[in-house]
Amino acid sequence: MLKMLRNFFAPKNHKTEEPQDQQDPTMKFLVIGLGNPGPKYENTRHNVGFRVVEDLSEDWENCSHGHLARIKHRGKQLLLLKPDTFMNLSGKAVRYWMQKENISKENVLVIVDDLHLDFAALRLRGKGSDAGHNGLKSIDQLTGGNNYARLRVGIGRDFHPGQQADYVLSEWKKEEQEKMPDLIKVAAEMALSFCAHGLQNTMNKFNQGKKPKKKGKPPVKKEGDGKKSD
Repeated sequence: MLKMLRNFFAPKNHKTEEPQDQQDPTMKFLVIGLGNPGPKYENTRHNVGFRVVEDLSEDWENCSHGHLARIKHRGKQLLLLKPDTFMNLSGKAVRYWMQKENISKENVLVIVDDLHLDFAALRLRGKGSDAGHNGLKSIDQLTGGNNYARLRVGIGRDFHPGQQADYVLSEWKKEEQEKMPDLIKVAAEMALSFCAHGLQNTMNKFNQGKKPKKKGKPPVKKEGDGKKSD
């Protein structure tokens, strides 16, 4: 009886902490760095996505389908993910963590290598084709489309026809290695900006770099081209 009276007269205006899974979903982001697991692939061009998210945190833990780190930036909660599914099955890890954490595609950023961009060029897009990249292709298939942001990191295309697979799985050249710290730093800043300031603002501030031009013979200058001499 005494317990019932205490409950009846207890104050009703106290606040309870909001459960983790009921927090505002717009404040939570999933940032995925694509790559292949294992020391064999650690310093390859294909693993540049891993390198970028690793720059954002040193506190990683094993998780379902990969390794996960949680950080906070400007009031937003960021989940950093390195899938261990190997590149061709990346979509399995992305779909799992989107569903588990109730994160919409608008709050997903995939960081990926791109051989269609010059080395060290960075380009952020809100959606797009997979451009032949098996990691993006897997994500498109398992999340229902390509309407998610991706940060493309240029690795160049210094290879002969038919050597694409060997190229992306090869290690960086010495001169490229020397430029990697600056490249990784800017790419990590772009990821944070996407979460804090949005897609459009980040694109306006950071996007740069052009697609590599195809090699060919220079145009032949015809007689009479150019300005006439006085």
